[in-house]
Amino acid sequence: MATLKDLIRGNDLVVAPLALNPLMARMAEEAGFQAVYLSGGSLGWVKCVTEANLTLPEMAEVAVDMRAVCKLPIVLDAGGGWGDPVHIHRTVALAEAAGFAAIEIEDQLLPRRMEHHVGIDHLVPNEFFLKKLNEAMAARTDPNLVIIARTNALRVGGIEEAVRRGETYQKAGADMVFCYTRSPEELRFVSERVAPPLMMFAPADGFGTFGLSQRELGDMGYRLAASSGTALAAMYKAIRQSYECLANNTLDPFLGKGGAEHMMKAAQKSSGFEKLLEIERRTMKG
Repeated sequence: MATLKDLIRGNDLVVAPLALNPLMARMAEEAGFQAVYLSGGSLGWVKCVTEANLTLPEMAEVAVDMRAVCKLPIVLDAGGGWGDPVHIHRTVALAEAAGFAAIEIEDQLLPRRMEHHVGIDHLVPNEFFLKKLNEAMAARTDPNLVIIARTNALRVGGIEEAVRRGETYQKAGADMVFCYTRSPEELRFVSERVAPPLMMFAPADGFGTFGLSQRELGDMGYRLAASSGTALAAMYKAIRQSYECLANNTLDPFLGKGGAEHMMKAAQKSSGFEKLLEIERRTMKG
């Protein structure tokens, strides 16, 4: 299987959907994706504590579970990196030990603020973040670990400040730069100023209705598109509807009659049950 570092050397956009557990990783692999994204934001909602309260060891534990059953490269949303430049060394060491293919570090102030989730960011000075970035690269022992430098300056200083910071990350030696943007116009502006490879967030509604195609984005220098929350939104809607139907004694229209049993069997297949059953029957008697 190609490493993420190999994939981003090409000219295509690698789309990495959200994966929060082994089953989601397996499903992403079945769908044909080449990498997955462990989003701090989505994991924070699942744990009902927000991203600001997540720790590195618990995210590493998720990665170990996923890698035990799926070898797709995992991109770690490391937020602010869990500390100052000196702490970044342990962050990178644990990321490597857990088997992450990439680590995305942001210029967010630590400890993280809840306001980030309502569009208000608190950033560290760029000079300080560059020190963290340099220490991340110094701490790396796995040459295949992709170090992604991200700035959320769009919300604080506008697109010009985001690009200015992104340019300094590229010059400092980051493997990939992520200037947080959302619109096609902003993505195009960044690509004209910051050298590839570039990272972006995949559109929440997918690329089908977006102003730029995956091919166009690849031509612009974007090599990684992480879908950070769409799968969580789909999961939340499906589970909420299932609970409401069960509570109200109504058939879940999403699954339909007999659909629950059918999808449970599909989930068992994705989880690798048939292989485990074969091993048990081959090695056990009676």
